[in-house]
Amino acid sequence: MNFASKIQLLGIAISLCSCANYTAQDSTKKLPHVTFLLQNEMANPISGDRADDVMDEIREHTQTDVEFIFVHDDDYEDTMEEVLDNPFELPMIMSVKSLNSSVANAVKNGAFWDLNEFIWDEEKYPNLSKANKNICKSLTIDSSLIGIYKAREIGRYGFSYRTDWAEKLGLGEPKTIEDVYNMLYDFTYKDPDGDGKKNTYGLALSKYTGPLDIIQTWFGCGNGWTEMSNSLIPVHQTQEYIEALNWLRKVYADGLVAPDWTVKSTSTWKNQVIEGQVGVFIDVMDSGRRIWEQFETKNVRSVVDPSKYAAMTLLGPINNHTQATDGYNGFISITHAAKTKEQVEQCLHFLDKMNDDEMLILASYGLKDYNYRIDSDGYLIDTDIANPELSHVYNGLNQTLTYIPHMLKQAKPSVRMSDKALEEQRVIAINEKVAVLNPASAYLASSKSYERNKLELDKIIEDARIKYICGEINRESLQEAHTQWYENGGKEIIAEVNFLYKSRR
Repeated sequence: MNFASKIQLLGIAISLCSCANYTAQDSTKKLPHVTFLLQNEMANPISGDRADDVMDEIREHTQTDVEFIFVHDDDYEDTMEEVLDNPFELPMIMSVKSLNSSVANAVKNGAFWDLNEFIWDEEKYPNLSKANKNICKSLTIDSSLIGIYKAREIGRYGFSYRTDWAEKLGLGEPKTIEDVYNMLYDFTYKDPDGDGKKNTYGLALSKYTGPLDIIQTWFGCGNGWTEMSNSLIPVHQTQEYIEALNWLRKVYADGLVAPDWTVKSTSTWKNQVIEGQVGVFIDVMDSGRRIWEQFETKNVRSVVDPSKYAAMTLLGPINNHTQATDGYNGFISITHAAKTKEQVEQCLHFLDKMNDDEMLILASYGLKDYNYRIDSDGYLIDTDIANPELSHVYNGLNQTLTYIPHMLKQAKPSVRMSDKALEEQRVIAINEKVAVLNPASAYLASSKSYERNKLELDKIIEDARIKYICGEINRESLQEAHTQWYENGGKEIIAEVNFLYKSRR
């Protein structure tokens, strides 16, 4: 029984786009055939009057006869677990949402090819060979590179603040942690909005504690885990982590953040800045840019020059550090259904060609003069926004992209970006050079102790961090929580992570 039949027996809807071999150049030529399992939110992707045209363009550009097997997002994880039991009957290419224990076990059972011996060939794979090797480490298990990451911007996290408030108070761009504290203090106590009232705070926080992770990196403690004396340790075991928490504890004690921050809704988090209550926002840079845009939408005027809108400065790193994202959002693996190295190379050739600008645009915007047009300045205008049904002809194809060597924003033709969006991209590029990655990502996925205890153990650390910052527990109680983490499974996690880490080294 073939794979598609198995999926049907499982009762999962699929959409097959398997079309005749492309033979425009040579009627006797048979293109390599590859199969690709991927998830999608639509029941019937790549459909409509022009769907065949889309597939023709893919075949012509990639010189590959590709069979797409779509499984609905809601069923994808269950489907993967079902089919990973037999890697030789899988589709040749598989989109994987996350590196979890099921995937790690499948790797050990021989489900995926090690791509290290393939993708660094610049002649064969001019796009994929430019993959970031530090991010690839996060997808390396037992020395095997198990997939090609779907790139996301590493430098997305950072620091932004009300430009006009800083100008009014004579503050320059903060570079150091001390500079940040002084800005938070002045934004709280020196009437940055000029209304004569004590009604502002320095730092916007909510019950989402991601900003605390970013702030910690400023102190040099690392991102989740860090390397020390040729071993990996969780950051809460470092002195720099304690220094970060002491700083945050002072920020809270000095009233530079709203006292009820731990219960503030994340959905209204940005509103603290948009509505003029707070001046500093720490999270993804696109949130800082959206706040800036909202100043215009909601007619928020500069406190320095009311003829102008208020603005945000997107700064990025502090103390030459910021937290990195994982650098990817899912990945694409080659399974052992590709039975020979030649078939692996055919799969990789297809994936490489899909990252040419022509295919990035096709998979993201569809067909020229049907889904989009080009204006007189050469910019792409997305015309099917007004008629979403037209997007069915290419819907789902973005799952084939790894965005290596560049993201869609850098592809040509491009959508015209606003000055604010261009500034965001400039800062993200700066962040990328100093963003701190988590060196333990791949090992945690293979740690049975972490898989078994992660929810309980993560909660111990998170609860203690918040209570310490808010002055509810002292240093001794904080250390007791860290000891509890260690004794309730943390010791085993550290041992497993370091066994894998040192084995690869």
